[in-house]
Amino acid sequence: MKVFVTGVNGQLGHDVMNELAKRGYEGVGSDLAPEYSGIADGSAVTTAPYVSLDITNAEGVKQAITEVNPDVIVHCAAWTAVDLAEDDDKVAAVRKVNTDGTQNIANVAKELDVPMVYISTDYVFDGQGTTPWDPDFKGYKPMNVYGETKLGGELAVSETLDKYFIVRIAWVFGLNGKNFIKTMLNVGKTHDEVKVVSDQIGTPTYTLDLARLLVDMIETDKYGYYHATNAELPETASGYDENGTKTGYISWYDFTKEIYRQAGYKTKVTPVTTEEYGLSKAVRPFNSRLDKSKLEKNGFKPLPTWPDAVHRYLEALKADGFFD
Repeated sequence: MKVFVTGVNGQLGHDVMNELAKRGYEGVGSDLAPEYSGIADGSAVTTAPYVSLDITNAEGVKQAITEVNPDVIVHCAAWTAVDLAEDDDKVAAVRKVNTDGTQNIANVAKELDVPMVYISTDYVFDGQGTTPWDPDFKGYKPMNVYGETKLGGELAVSETLDKYFIVRIAWVFGLNGKNFIKTMLNVGKTHDEVKVVSDQIGTPTYTLDLARLLVDMIETDKYGYYHATNAELPETASGYDENGTKTGYISWYDFTKEIYRQAGYKTKVTPVTTEEYGLSKAVRPFNSRLDKSKLEKNGFKPLPTWPDAVHRYLEALKADGFFD
């Protein structure tokens, strides 16, 4: 199987390419940079074929993907700077990447009659309430520019193709790029106390685990909408397990406490409300709970629990020299 992967200079695309290589599939990576610019870890993505590609250029997209002639397209590239997307001079550019760029790719997938995987987000919903979002719920109501443009990408895929996987994720972390865990570890090194939002609820997604699931998916024809974050710990009466780790869905505050516990940091973590924190330009969802039950119903192996993912990620960071 030959797979065309966009966004390989990002966290997820990097791991998708490596997962493809592990299984003996041919991955062709693409991104905006002239050459691959991720971590130099000797991974498959640094040695696999690479195409410099601007997904907003329709003709360029058609030429690049048609020349590769893949069996499936995994579209990881996106504008993900949520706050920057709110700037008046950036809105058009964000839409051009997240919506129009996705349409360009979907058009080629249709022409070649190949399946497409599109990575989306809980930001397509209104972020209210406490009920986990069902992957097939169509009550969209994005709260910010990022969410609007990612929804536009979803519709570009679903209205153009019959064979597609739309996979929504949240709170992403991986080795190849910046993320919340790396930020909090760096802050924790130099601060005795950090204030973290406690009223935004969800679960994180380790790109290494997600990449495995995405390749599982493209080995099937079980198309449709899915939600995929790392699993919650089973609920306990106290709300915590024996390590003091929050069970069920968590907040960014709970996430930070676990990161520091596992990393051995003594930094004090103080919970604050979104209003008290007050630094975000874009409106953030209070409810990022994603219902992932459809995965098992369709025979897919769910992602491991998020504390387990944090443990493995910290070990990978150590191996990569992050703590040196």
